[in-house]
Amino acid sequence: MTRVKRGYVARKRRQRILKSNQGFRGAQSVLFRTANQKYMKSLCNAYRDRGRRKREFRRLWIVRINASVRPYGLNYNQFISSLKRSKIELNRKMLAQLAVLDSKALGDLISMI
Repeated sequence: MTRVKRGYVARKRRQRILKSNQGFRGAQSVLFRTANQKYMKSLCNAYRDRGRRKREFRRLWIVRINASVRPYGLNYNQFISSLKRSKIELNRKMLAQLAVLDSKALGDLISMI
């Protein structure tokens, strides 16, 4: 059987992985084997954390809304259910923005429901 030399194909693949690992510390950005392992792990982490980021932001919005409606004698659950009853369709992100940036507008919204 003849010898197969992969030439630039293998080098190009290795260089692509090493280039994506620039900024990693130590051998993870220099040595191909450890760099490849770290590259695969980083792809797994990125996939997992794309879903996790959505959950974390929703939790943050809920905490902000809850903290801002407490002075009005409501809690988060009562506030959201009263919004649904009055058919006001604002999502949690927008409500959290109101709570942080314009608490007066949030107070007006609470007085409407």
